[in-house]
Amino acid sequence: MGVGHGHGHGHGHGHGHGHGGGKADGHAGGRHRWRLGASFVIIGSFFVVELVYGLISGSLALLSDAGHMAADVVTLAAALAATKIATRPDTTGRRTYGSYRAEVFASGFAVLVMLGTAVYITIEALARIGEGAEISTGPMLVVGALGLVANLAALLLLRAGADESLNVKGAYLEVMADTAGSVGVIVAGVLIAITDETIFDTVTALAIAAFVVVRAVALGRQVLAVLGQHAPEGLDSRRVAGELADLDGVRDVHDLHLWTLTSGMHVATAHLVTADQADSHAVLDRARDLLRERHAIAHATLQVEPASHEGCDETNW
Repeated sequence: MGVGHGHGHGHGHGHGHGHGGGKADGHAGGRHRWRLGASFVIIGSFFVVELVYGLISGSLALLSDAGHMAADVVTLAAALAATKIATRPDTTGRRTYGSYRAEVFASGFAVLVMLGTAVYITIEALARIGEGAEISTGPMLVVGALGLVANLAALLLLRAGADESLNVKGAYLEVMADTAGSVGVIVAGVLIAITDETIFDTVTALAIAAFVVVRAVALGRQVLAVLGQHAPEGLDSRRVAGELADLDGVRDVHDLHLWTLTSGMHVATAHLVTADQADSHAVLDRARDLLRERHAIAHATLQVEPASHEGCDETNW
């Protein structure tokens, strides 16, 4: 008979130790929601300005940056909604892990928005090659500079949460790409004013698109790793298994699984085979402390079983 270790509630074969709940401050995204809200207001307000002046100036670089800023608005709105959904208590009894994965899906949505924006910018830029479009560099430079200020303000707000939350990181990378776009608009405006060659506008737009794609692919790989339930970055499952096996009273470890529920919330399950006469409760406590203190895994479900218990390891997968 095993001894179970649960998160917030006990199991029939043992006792549980709680490590938190579904409060807004219990996960990284909820702690940084205010940053997303403030960034949404800044970016949303400036988007309208950039769109209007992009149409007035005729600059594709400015219009593409406005389109990217629209993507920022959508991404930030989705990120905000996801943090709200993630902290909503489950009333159905079916979502046993809560709704924390909503933030990961919002990050995936950010990836799709970024890639879609890049494709649109590229198509528009290629279609303009060879056309002698007239571009007003004055509005282009002024709005590009103002857009840079707005984006930098949003970046400063989101930077603190980007390392902790994949959801915030998606919004951060989206705004970072838009910041690069604002820099590109300014550079293009200066070059056009000096040389009177509008090709710089098209080249800048293509460069912005390439930058967006690189950032989107990097974030997409992280999102897929979470959804694919890969071991958290920086955690080697073989090393963790070895450390558990080295604990006093543990003879063998099997069925070890490590994955990420959402940013900052790593999960583990494992079966620990104990040596003869070992204290199962002591083994359980030592394993729990190792996972929590050395690997930041606060939610672990551990089954402790005596060496005489047969058949469980046959279901290993």
